Amino acid sequence: MDEYLLEAGEELKRLEHLIYVSLKYTRTVDVIVNALNRLLSVYDLIIEAFLEKARVEQRIAALPKSPALRATHLGELYSQDQELQKYLSFYAFLKNVLKLPHARREEYRRYVTLIVELEQSTAEIDIDNLTDCEKFVHRFFRYALQKIEGRTEEE
Repeated sequence: MDEYLLEAGEELKRLEHLIYVSLKYTRTVDVIVNALNRLLSVYDLIIEAFLEKARVEQRIAALPKSPALRATHLGELYSQDQELQKYLSFYAFLKNVLKLPHARREEYRRYVTLIVELEQSTAEIDIDNLTDCEKFVHRFFRYALQKIEGRTEEE
């Protein structure tokens, strides 16, 4: 469990660098897509940590193979935890955004935007939205530390 959370913390640092340094100097949709992939990577590691804890507690026999299956299984294990369900629905949204074709707007400018047509709406991800996503995944990381290890990020 610890190794998954440690790796998630390192991945968060890489994500911050992408958003606050790389995106500042290279305002392209490709950097936004890379940042979204890093977000998913952090999520995958935290989900694995939750499932590893469940395996150690003998609540599950083995970890599912695919990341989507892991997230679904975690959602079933903690179906009463509304906060975790909120984080998992955001994870599903991110996976959906990344697999759909996307358009670009205002590349090389401050308001560079990734545009994805969803079933019922359009998702536009710009620098400000990406920063909010990064803060949201930080909250998920702190939540996971507290739930899995019973400690806060500062400890």
